[in-house]
Amino acid sequence: MSKLYVLYEHAAGFSLFSVKEFEEVSMFLPQVESSVTDIAKFNSIVKLAGFAPFKTAIAALENINAISEGIVPQDLLHFLDDFFAKLKKKKCTLGIADPKLGAAITESVGVQCSHFGVVPEILRGVRFHFAKLVKGFTDKSAGVAQLGLGHSYSRAKVKFNVHRSDNMIIQSIALLDQLDKDVNTFSMRIREWYSYHFPELVKIVPDNYMFAKAAKFIKDRKDLTQDKLEELEQIVMDSAKAQAIIDAGKMSMGMDISIVDLINIELFAERVVKLSEYRKKLSTYLHNKMNMVAPNLQSLIGDQVGARLISHAGSLTNLAKYPASTVQILGAEKALFRALKTRSNTPKYGLIYHSSFIGRAGLKNKGRISRFLANKCSIASRIDCFLEQPTSVFGETLKQQVEDRLKFYESGDVPRKNIEVMKEAIEAANQEVANAPQSDKKKNKKKKRPAEADTNGATNGNGTVSAEAGADNGNAEADGEPKKKKKKKNKNKQAVEA
Repeated sequence: MSKLYVLYEHAAGFSLFSVKEFEEVSMFLPQVESSVTDIAKFNSIVKLAGFAPFKTAIAALENINAISEGIVPQDLLHFLDDFFAKLKKKKCTLGIADPKLGAAITESVGVQCSHFGVVPEILRGVRFHFAKLVKGFTDKSAGVAQLGLGHSYSRAKVKFNVHRSDNMIIQSIALLDQLDKDVNTFSMRIREWYSYHFPELVKIVPDNYMFAKAAKFIKDRKDLTQDKLEELEQIVMDSAKAQAIIDAGKMSMGMDISIVDLINIELFAERVVKLSEYRKKLSTYLHNKMNMVAPNLQSLIGDQVGARLISHAGSLTNLAKYPASTVQILGAEKALFRALKTRSNTPKYGLIYHSSFIGRAGLKNKGRISRFLANKCSIASRIDCFLEQPTSVFGETLKQQVEDRLKFYESGDVPRKNIEVMKEAIEAANQEVANAPQSDKKKNKKKKRPAEADTNGATNGNGTVSAEAGADNGNAEADGEPKKKKKKKNKNKQAVEA
């Protein structure tokens, strides 16, 4: 029968506990659950077999970051190798909390791991009595270690989000959509409310924002005279409309209204006006944020559609990891699963349907242009995610490629090849980096380039754009040459890796 050991990751280090006389069936018994909370009974079941403390707080943070991603850190690997080497060929099972980490340990160390059965109960007891099971520890010292590591881990995660700044875009577009719904609902309410007194105003001023401002200014229609023509003209931006409002006020068929009702209507109209003005400010804020975080995606597909793609994906990094086929139907998941279930046609587009390119395409070309546009969105998001020096050169180039593809569908003009267009974009981006102010260059030199970004990213160590950044991700429609013949291998194609 194999011996059971349990691995517990604490803020102070890694520890292994041997479990004796604890069968899997016994976990269902109430006596076992009571023994987990009782230190005297629990000591007879679990015994400390090995403990590897962290040398520094930085080492603890590195180890916990690796474990959270399901990777076996070097410290844990050495600890497990040394421990299980002493047991030689004895059959052992290692209890683990995270199944991903268990799979990685089995692959690297060769020990069978288990995360179900009796293991969760044992880990619960170890977590509860850890300070008493390890010599030299107290509840206070264990709590201090956990608090310090928890702060460091959380701070690192928050810093990552703030650095990317895409969280601000996600919140902004969500608030913008909510404001649109609220402003429309409130505008409908103010129209119905004020129309009892002045029903003719709705036909003269159909715009919601102008109607609320006009209702706030007019108040009682009986007080509307020719003296207020200039002020009314500034609100509705039209002298003919202002005169029509004054004429309609003199012969309106609306009912009379009390002062209290007018005060309430005026206050509500003021709220609607302020909400509409704040919505405009929020739209400007979103435009500026998109220009900073995802300038290429913004240039290609616009502020709101680009922000919705980032929001639906969860972050710019997640969007960069998606293939073009996923980006194409992002937002149409219900329709996709319904089509798969009923074996009908799958959707051609999701959120990118709101782009102007698909609206301008003919009915038979909508699916083709949506596939091509999703391909370019995927490239733009990857460039924005991994490019150190933000630039909108690639976004404008990709937008021109989509325009050329639309012309090809309409008139048959063959567009330029993708590799030629991207070479020009890379040269323009490098020229932009070279012409950047000296202070910006110094900042870029100080930044350390991660190894992964050198292989997968869009820039080299000196801040210039690499040739891989502009290449397409291998879809047949993405090349400049339209797909007419059978598929041929293109030696010039290079994949964009996120």
